Amino acid sequence: MKSMAKRIFLFLITNLFVVLTIGIILALLDIPYESTIGLMVIAIIWGMGGAFISLLISRWVAKRAYGIKVIDPLHSTGYERRLYEMVKRLCEKEQIPVPEVGIYESPEPNAFATGATKKSSLIAFSTGLLNMMDEKQVEAVAGHEITHISNGDMVTLTLLTGIANAFVIFLARIIATAIDQALRDDNGRGGLGFFAYYAVVSVLEIFLMMLAYIPIAAFSRYREYSADAGSAKLTNPNNMISALATLGKYSGELDKKNSFTIAKIESRRRVSIYATHPPIEKRIERLKTIKVY
Repeated sequence: MKSMAKRIFLFLITNLFVVLTIGIILALLDIPYESTIGLMVIAIIWGMGGAFISLLISRWVAKRAYGIKVIDPLHSTGYERRLYEMVKRLCEKEQIPVPEVGIYESPEPNAFATGATKKSSLIAFSTGLLNMMDEKQVEAVAGHEITHISNGDMVTLTLLTGIANAFVIFLARIIATAIDQALRDDNGRGGLGFFAYYAVVSVLEIFLMMLAYIPIAAFSRYREYSADAGSAKLTNPNNMISALATLGKYSGELDKKNSFTIAKIESRRRVSIYATHPPIEKRIERLKTIKVY
């Protein structure tokens, strides 16, 4: 659902701070890399490391960022118990371990999955979604998020982000070094200086990371279609269509200010290059081509 955008946004922001922190550590350690090849090796190690650190703490960050209440399968009752059993049934059908299932307070209809592995995943539903959608729609949403887990989308996203990190760390320092050299005189005096150099590196890392997020967002849009198809297989395409239609109706009823926020995520016909979701209309069109057996 659209809240995968928030999950990915949270992951990417965490990753950005990790990369910036790595940059500061590299500056403090003043690791000599002698050549562009040495710098690239360091960039790959630290870049991939930063992405996987972000992945490993993603479930922990999500729980605290959203205030998620994890359902206890041994002591839950009523709707919480039915929600957990719904997710469990779909996971058994998909043949993956049952993730943690949580609920968090929010008027927006959201649901997302996160976690480093299939065995350490979390699926969370907002109270807004649970109040707005019927049981079949919620089941379709659960199927969508379970498919993300089954497909290993977060791991693939992490690998893409790690590659992006490596190029960001590498190019930021190459460009900053070029600027530093351009400011030096014939005797090698002048230049940016230590603090100015790493200030330039930090600014470049933020700018380059924004560029790197464009193909990452494109990947996310592609995986949304796959998750929709997975939900259709686990439940019923009509149920997923109904859930998306409800979400689209909610988005359409927002005022202009709030709808702009939703538009950046996924709900309008013209999609931003940073949108992590395709338009709802296109997702519904694809689901209509799936035959029900």
